[in-house]
Amino acid sequence: MASFKIPALNDHSLSLSSKSRLPSAFSVTLRDNLRFSRSSSRLQRRFLIVTASSASITGKPTVLVAEKLGEAGLTLLNQFANVDCSYNLSPEELCTKISLCDALIVRSGTKVSREVFESSGGRLKVVGRAGVGIDNVDLAAATEHGCLVVNAPTANTVAAAEHGVALLAAMARNIAQADASVKAGKWQRNKYVGVSLVGKTIAVLGFGKVGSEVARRAKGLGMHVIAHDPYASADRARAIGVDLVSFEEAIATADFISLHMPLTLATNKILNDETFAKMKKGVRIVNVARGGVIDEEALVRALDAGIVAQAALDVFTEEPPKQDSKLVQHERVTVTPHLGASTMEAQEGVAIEIAEAVVGALKGELAATAVNAPMVPAEVLTELKPYVELAEKLGRLAVQLVAGVSGVKNVKVSYASSRAPDDLDTRLLRAMITKGLIEPISSVYVNLVNSDYTAKQRGLRITEERIIIDGSSETPLESIQVQIANVESKFASAISDSGEIKVEGKVKDGIPHLTKVGSFEVDVSLEGSIILCRQVDQPGMIGKVGSILGEENVNVSFMSVGRIAPRKQAVMAIGVDDQPSKQSLQRIGEVPAIEEFVFLKL
Repeated sequence: MASFKIPALNDHSLSLSSKSRLPSAFSVTLRDNLRFSRSSSRLQRRFLIVTASSASITGKPTVLVAEKLGEAGLTLLNQFANVDCSYNLSPEELCTKISLCDALIVRSGTKVSREVFESSGGRLKVVGRAGVGIDNVDLAAATEHGCLVVNAPTANTVAAAEHGVALLAAMARNIAQADASVKAGKWQRNKYVGVSLVGKTIAVLGFGKVGSEVARRAKGLGMHVIAHDPYASADRARAIGVDLVSFEEAIATADFISLHMPLTLATNKILNDETFAKMKKGVRIVNVARGGVIDEEALVRALDAGIVAQAALDVFTEEPPKQDSKLVQHERVTVTPHLGASTMEAQEGVAIEIAEAVVGALKGELAATAVNAPMVPAEVLTELKPYVELAEKLGRLAVQLVAGVSGVKNVKVSYASSRAPDDLDTRLLRAMITKGLIEPISSVYVNLVNSDYTAKQRGLRITEERIIIDGSSETPLESIQVQIANVESKFASAISDSGEIKVEGKVKDGIPHLTKVGSFEVDVSLEGSIILCRQVDQPGMIGKVGSILGEENVNVSFMSVGRIAPRKQAVMAIGVDDQPSKQSLQRIGEVPAIEEFVFLKL
């Protein structure tokens, strides 16, 4: 091993750009000769330590492991690549080393910013996140720089489920409070009388990998298990002995509620003052999912009011929470510091899973755990961009129209085009429709790489058909139609004559438009959000609804009415820039001529 020093005289000389890149056989670290003096503006001399490694001359890719990874994962990586384990790097040090690396593996403590991707000079091909969340990785910058981002979403499943059950039992029997009491020299048997789990109803909200494992264990404890999840497999639920119910039924009938849903726009603060008020008095809540799914201030109010008897929380909106947090300090709340994945076995599992994903990606294999979209040729993206946006928004609209507990299983997509079948690749459009269908109620990031895998994993069958029409081949598509079969709808008018939820859209002047809902023709720009109303067609309806929205300063961007015949039933589609309050939506629903309505977020 040979090394030599290069004096670094200023900040500019501390970074290596693609124009002055060292060969891949060298690794770089920063060392301080003297520390920076706060009493002086003088920067003390620093050195770049450039080390030539004989192992790296073999031509193997280089993987930088920036946070501690299990030995099993490191062993797997070492079989394929040169592995550089450099922990606790500053942002500047990470940016300096990254131009010499083909892959980077981090946990949650390292921020992989745009500067990191820019500093890589195009060499960085894969970022692996050892865990599920990827909040610390700039996905947009990764995609722009052609870097694939993969995560390890499955290895923590059992650990998270076990921790959820541990909190469930600890809460029911006041374990934490009794332990603290005894250690304080007290003996308060009467104060810490608990409740039994056997025979009680537990609602599992989010019946994915972790939720279903919690359900299995709750059944073993003699509990009656119900679950709510729009994508839950009915076969899997039956096999475990779980009843799938609506969200409203789940929260209204449960003695215990266990949260296992991702944090999305749809689930943000899903447990709030309104939903707490619908719960059985004395309900007990466990959360090992994401902190933001609970309105923490509302939970404190529910605890104080006796609606919620106890809560056990492993996650919080802000982590770590403030020391004086009323929720954390509440005597009927049990808390742990985000320990769901913190078992030795889970850490090893995560290490293996992320190592396999990174090695596979470096070999050029498509990664099922990819969380960002691959690079698309600029000319293709330019032509398809408005249709890509249309496809995703039609998926988002369609899934929000679904009601009931059966879940989305069969989706049919129809493309109307004058182009020859081999002149229009619909894979990207299908991926974006899948993205729109799944992402609003899931933590999965859907893209061209993982869309088919993700759909199959959730039992979602998407079929496509091409409708050949006359027209100019200069326009890729005339319209896209999305149909969801065998489901109920929150908006009955969205059901077509053949019994499916149906939405259709076109691109007009580069902007996606909704052109059909069910059997009703409409024309509304897919910008902002949409209110759909079924009404009796009569004069003044547009003015009445517009006035209600105007009083709340909600701007209407588009409004369209599709009707069967004059003075008969009609569907009014209203595009709004802002989300109306519940009170305004209630007033719209109380207009006598309006028979039903629904608000849809885009």
